Amino acid sequence: MFEFKLPDLGEGVHEGQIVSLLVKEGDPIKEYEPMLEVETDKAAVEIPAPRTGTIAKLLCKPGETVKVGQVLVVIDDGAGAATGATKAAAAPAARSAPAAAAPVPQARAETTVAAPAVSRSSAGAAHSESATRSAGTAVAHAAAPATVSRSGPAPAAPVVRKIAREMGVDIDVIPGSGPNGRVLREDVENFARGGGTAGHGAAAQAGAAAQAGAAALDRAFAGSDGGATGGGMMIAAEPLPDFSRYGPIRREPAPQIRKTIARQMTRAWLNVPRVTHGDVADITELERNRRKLNENLRPGQAKMTVTAIMLKAVAAALRDYPMLNCSYDATTQEIIFKDYVHLGVAVDTPRGLIVPVLRDADRKSLPQIASELNALSEKVKSGKIDVDKDLRGATFTVTNVGALGGNFATPMVNYPEVGILGMGKATQTPVVYEGAIVARLMMPIYLSFDHRMVDGADSARFCREVISSLENPLRLIAM
Repeated sequence: MFEFKLPDLGEGVHEGQIVSLLVKEGDPIKEYEPMLEVETDKAAVEIPAPRTGTIAKLLCKPGETVKVGQVLVVIDDGAGAATGATKAAAAPAARSAPAAAAPVPQARAETTVAAPAVSRSSAGAAHSESATRSAGTAVAHAAAPATVSRSGPAPAAPVVRKIAREMGVDIDVIPGSGPNGRVLREDVENFARGGGTAGHGAAAQAGAAAQAGAAALDRAFAGSDGGATGGGMMIAAEPLPDFSRYGPIRREPAPQIRKTIARQMTRAWLNVPRVTHGDVADITELERNRRKLNENLRPGQAKMTVTAIMLKAVAAALRDYPMLNCSYDATTQEIIFKDYVHLGVAVDTPRGLIVPVLRDADRKSLPQIASELNALSEKVKSGKIDVDKDLRGATFTVTNVGALGGNFATPMVNYPEVGILGMGKATQTPVVYEGAIVARLMMPIYLSFDHRMVDGADSARFCREVISSLENPLRLIAM
């Protein structure tokens, strides 16, 4: 028997939601045939069978949230009885818990590690320092030592290593609960709180003092996914009233994509002092030329859209305004300038808003941008998109709500970016043009930006630069 566990689906991804089961118990399965579909970090991924056999047990169901390393399927491959499948099947409640830590083989020498004192700089002054001291005291009294034996560096994703560095702990002495002993984010956080590994539940065993320490750490270090980013403060969710007192209600588990969006929007709101600047572009000539171009496309050429043209104009402007193509590291108080322009493009789908990334947009021609944008949109709408390749690494985002209507919006900056440009609905508007009142096609644009990095004057200049390209289409050819 072979126990198939949820594999690592990309850097920083530690859980997913089962969308559908493509097999049932008793079905024969061949290697590489799809078994189930998992939605994680906005992408739906088909999980193939790692070997040929028969589906002996299904230990998950549609709608269930599962962790990396959790047993999902047991395959009878003729290699003997499953060691853990019966227990997993007998205790379905355990399926929603984090996967247990992989056993660590006995080595010549073991390193006994007590929970370290956590030190970390934070933008919040006296309040955060007080919380940190309280947390440190609680952990020191409650933490149980953990042991780990490892001959080399701990297996862990770069983002997990970053979290460990920020929390001031040595990742090489932390027992890992992921596949093959991989150290997960939960392992680092629980270790820093004095709780051992995520799979052993030592945080609960540590008692009330450890819980108090963990709560204090959360208050002091809250931000992106529980870590301190941008000096953000975690805001505890206020308890909701009992809505059933006023009428019938129903509760449904939030889809994985909606949980991801909620988490990202909270990060952005807590970490970015956002301001929005608005302006209007005259795209009369641009639209006339765009329509003529699309009427004479060669076979295989992608249609030219206003969004594709905007991406070209924005990419060129970002080269002249690097403050809108950077990120701010509040921990070190450094500005991270990026010598590349990767544009996120907000796409509306039935599953929610998804932002694929068009890479090196400043180095591509308009036809190239139009073609790649079309391909990305198709991948997003089909749900078959590569998380690391297609959804990460954007330096700036563009969103177009013009097709849905609306003159103005205050789009949320996609943290850790510092800017997002929105496009409203273009309408025929009476304006004074060359001394006469005429109807011109006017399109509102609005730039939301991180006011720590971008001044109001720079936001106005950036918008005028973009508008100048839209109003003088020949400029786009030379870019």
